[in-house]
Amino acid sequence: MAIGPAANRAPLPVTAAPTRGSKMAASAAMERLRCVLGLLVLLHSTDSFYVPGVAPINFHRNDPVEIKAVKLTSSRTQLPYEYYSLPFCQPSKITYKAENLGEVLRGDRIVNTPFQVSMNVEKKCEVLCNFPNKPVTLTVEQSKLIAERIREDYYVHLIADNLPVATRLEFYSNREEEEKKKEKDVQFEHGYRLGFMDGNKFYLHNHLSFILYYHREDVEESQEHTYRVVRFEVIPQSIKLEDLKADEKSMCTLPEATGSAPQEIDPTKENQLLFTYSVHWEESDIKWASRWDTYLTMSDVQIHWFSIINSVVVVFFLSGILSMIIIRTLRKDIANYNKEDDIEDTMEESGWKLVHGDVFRPPQYPMILSSLLGSGIQLFCMILIVIFVAMLGMLSPSSRGALMTTACFLFMFMGVFGGFFAGRLYRTLKGHRWKKGAFCTATLYPGVVFGICFVLNCFIWGKHSSGAVPFPTMVALLCMWFGISLPLVYLGYYFGFRKQPYDNPVRTNQIPRQIPEQRWYMNKFVGILMAGILPFGAMFIELFFIFSAIWENQFYYLFGFLFLVFIILVVSCSQISIVMVYFQLCAEDYRWWWRTFLVSGGSAFYVLIYAVFYFVNKLDIVEFIPSLLYFGYTALMVLSFWLLTGTIGFYAAYMFVRKIYAAVKID
Repeated sequence: MAIGPAANRAPLPVTAAPTRGSKMAASAAMERLRCVLGLLVLLHSTDSFYVPGVAPINFHRNDPVEIKAVKLTSSRTQLPYEYYSLPFCQPSKITYKAENLGEVLRGDRIVNTPFQVSMNVEKKCEVLCNFPNKPVTLTVEQSKLIAERIREDYYVHLIADNLPVATRLEFYSNREEEEKKKEKDVQFEHGYRLGFMDGNKFYLHNHLSFILYYHREDVEESQEHTYRVVRFEVIPQSIKLEDLKADEKSMCTLPEATGSAPQEIDPTKENQLLFTYSVHWEESDIKWASRWDTYLTMSDVQIHWFSIINSVVVVFFLSGILSMIIIRTLRKDIANYNKEDDIEDTMEESGWKLVHGDVFRPPQYPMILSSLLGSGIQLFCMILIVIFVAMLGMLSPSSRGALMTTACFLFMFMGVFGGFFAGRLYRTLKGHRWKKGAFCTATLYPGVVFGICFVLNCFIWGKHSSGAVPFPTMVALLCMWFGISLPLVYLGYYFGFRKQPYDNPVRTNQIPRQIPEQRWYMNKFVGILMAGILPFGAMFIELFFIFSAIWENQFYYLFGFLFLVFIILVVSCSQISIVMVYFQLCAEDYRWWWRTFLVSGGSAFYVLIYAVFYFVNKLDIVEFIPSLLYFGYTALMVLSFWLLTGTIGFYAAYMFVRKIYAAVKID
């Protein structure tokens, strides 16, 4: 509702001619009043809070419900393709939806289709292309392409009112024989299969039976009923051209289910077929707010609870061991060290005080270490905020690409925190070239990520997949990197470098102490194996669901579980890092800076091993480029995970080391 000038014409008592300044002030005040009133009207008219972009759409009977295509996907090739890369029927004008960054990176190319669907209007059978007497003729090249996509097990993804299509799968569970007769278990498969193979023959699903469910909204008696789409199912069928009887009005008759033959696609010759569809509407009790539950309901939530309980027990067990052993041992050490008599005997018993003059000696390559830790802080802040916001339901799958878009922008903006922590640590480690350090922090990890993604993108371009990031998007990402992230890292680094360095409780000797020969179990690689197994054990079940979401086109929406697992991961990484650095200092090895960072990220090694296991046992990938994509993106995940866990462990160990050396008296 706008407030126009005419609404403000009430006569006012005029005592003097208004000056030019008073007119301008009155005009500005009036403009502000309009804005406030407009905002109040807007707030008043809003019935409830909806996440932007996913508010419900009300339909009246006969209103068009647009069916759009998203992409074609296959877990065997990991290469998405846009809908019209195959010779489907096209509308008179193809219109692509404007997409956000996340949708582009996911390979979504949302486009209109020629399906004519109206709210609560049934269609028995209708020919899709507008010439029923003239079937679609596929050339040899098109037939080969369709046959290849069927062999590669591609799925077609459509949406109606932003709701993805699903194929209903009914099966009997392992119940008692009597219960089997009563009910079937129902699960939904995302999208529908393009076709199927029987022997060496290829068959295309050329008839789609759409089943749409609507919820009738409560309205006043005088008003027309409104409907909301709450589920979108499809039953794909393959029906031979001769069995589809079509008339001049584009109507067709479906054959009996038992007597029809499927539509074969012979890749060695031209093929003729009809694309047809039917529409059936059903009323549903499901409300609009719960319509995604069908897609997000998981039958194995119990496994999640078991994994959470298992992780919590493991972490508490570790905490108990830490409390009993480390704290008691430390108290005993500190009490002994602080006794003035018999100092020489106690020094021989325990070794961590002996290295007090070297424990804060700056390591080799302090700039690279602080840069990696800065990137780790960036990742930590980004992941924490993304998981927390997603847990609150603000990054649901209905907001397509929102998760990835949010993650990209947050990583850019978290550069100020990464730069601050990196700059302060670099100064603590006696660094002087802060500008070079800031540039290293802003470009080292992002540069590796961009380089790997660019190489993989070249291979995806070669396959003409919609998963390839377009050149303008790549330029936009580079502009975000150098226009947002780089200046923010410099800003944070500048203030971090100017801030007082971390206060180390003991002075560093001028001459380094000689490190005694270490036992075999103090080896770095043995430390990585020992330190990584516990944090990985606390999270590997959740890792399975994350991998399924990424590589098998599943929805992942259990962010509440993920938030708990993330907290458990932080705690377990911190604790194991403290244990490892304590043992290292007791062995009189003061080179803990790099070692703690590497060893704390040991769980990333197990993630890599698990990724190889998942590839061999769960995925059916045989070609070179899909394998390259899998291991390329897995390498990025492992690198990011190592940075994250290494940073958590490093800061926990650093706080621990400062605490214990502050508690003893140093002569």
